[in-house]
Amino acid sequence: MKNTALTQTHEALGAKMVPFAGFNMPVQYEGVNIEHETVRQAVGVFDVSHMGEFLIEGEHALDLIQKVTSNDASKLVDGKAQYSCLPNDNGGIVDDLIVYKIKDQQYLLVVNASNIEKDWNWIQSKNDVGATMRDLSDDYSLLAIQGPKAIEAMQSLTSHDLSAINFYNFVVGDFAGVEHVIISATGYTGSGGFEIYCKNSEVKQIWDKVFEAGADFGIKPIGLAARDTLRLEMGYCLYGNDIDDTTSPLEAGLGWITKFTKDFTNSEALKQQKEAGVTRKLVAFELDERGIPRHGYDIVDSNGTKIGEVTSGTMSPSLGKGIGLGYVPTSFADVNSKIYIQIRKNAIPATVVKLPFYKN
Repeated sequence: MKNTALTQTHEALGAKMVPFAGFNMPVQYEGVNIEHETVRQAVGVFDVSHMGEFLIEGEHALDLIQKVTSNDASKLVDGKAQYSCLPNDNGGIVDDLIVYKIKDQQYLLVVNASNIEKDWNWIQSKNDVGATMRDLSDDYSLLAIQGPKAIEAMQSLTSHDLSAINFYNFVVGDFAGVEHVIISATGYTGSGGFEIYCKNSEVKQIWDKVFEAGADFGIKPIGLAARDTLRLEMGYCLYGNDIDDTTSPLEAGLGWITKFTKDFTNSEALKQQKEAGVTRKLVAFELDERGIPRHGYDIVDSNGTKIGEVTSGTMSPSLGKGIGLGYVPTSFADVNSKIYIQIRKNAIPATVVKLPFYKN
C-alpha cells in the first residue's frame, strides 16, 4: 500500500483510512454528510495525490496526444486544460483524463490512480512518433480546494487573481510560499474552487498554510466518500464504475469529448457507432420512493425484467433522495422514462432525469 506525503497528517486528524487504488487514503474525517455540506456551502480540501501525472514533451508531443485521446488537443492554448478519454481498440475506454497544455511541445496528462501503470503502458505502446514521456506520479502531490468560498479564502496565498482563472484554465505560479505550482480550475465537485499541483516535499507547507488561510471560512479536510457523493450529484463519470474498458464514450454521453475532426485510436469504429446510433445509454435517475441505489444493483422494467445495472448510486446529501447512474437500452433513456431499481426484494420506481442532479 502506497502512502501520500500527507498520510501522517490525515491520521493525526483522525481520518478513517482505507485502501483505494493501491493507496492508503482518507475516506472520511467527521462524516460524509458534514463534509459534503462543507464543500457545497464553504470550502473543503481533498488530498488527491494518488492521481497520476505524465509529462509529454517534444516536437511530436501533440501528435501522440492527438492519436491516443478522443478530444481535439490541437485546440488547446497555453494555460488551458481539456477533459478527454483514451479509447481502446475495442470500442471501450482505457481511462478518462485531463490534458494540460503547459506550453508549446509540453503537456501534462492527469490520469486516474488505479490506471497509472495501465495508461502509461497504453500510451507508450502508441508512441511511435518519438514523443518524450516522463511519469511524474510518484514525485507530485495534488490538493483539491473546493467550495464557493475557496477563492476568497485562498487569495491571500498567491499573487495571481484566483477569480480570473476560468473553468478548465490554469496558471503556473506562486502559492503558499512555493514557486512554480500549477493552480488549476478543473474541479470534480460542481462547487467551484481549484487544484494545486506541487512536489511531495512542498505539500505539507502548502496544506498547513491553506488551513491557516481558510480558518475564518470554515475550512475542513474532506475524504474520498464525500468526493464521490459530490461528483455523483453533478453526474461526473467515475472510471471503473460509469466508464470502463467495455463502455463506449458515445454510450456514456461523452460524445462532446469525442471529436471526429481527427483520427485517433478506434475512431473509425466509434464514428460508425455514432452514425448507426447506440443501443444503450448511461442515464441519470432519481428514486420516486425511499431507498438507496448501489453500484451493481439491477435496473428492471415494469415487468421485472432486467434491463441494466446501477453503475453509481447514493443517497444525495443535497437532495435528500436516492440518485444514481446506469446503462439502459435507448428505449428507456429519455428524460421522464420510468425504470425500477431492484433493492433486495423490492423494485423501487425511479425516473430518468436530466443532469446535473444538483443545481446550485
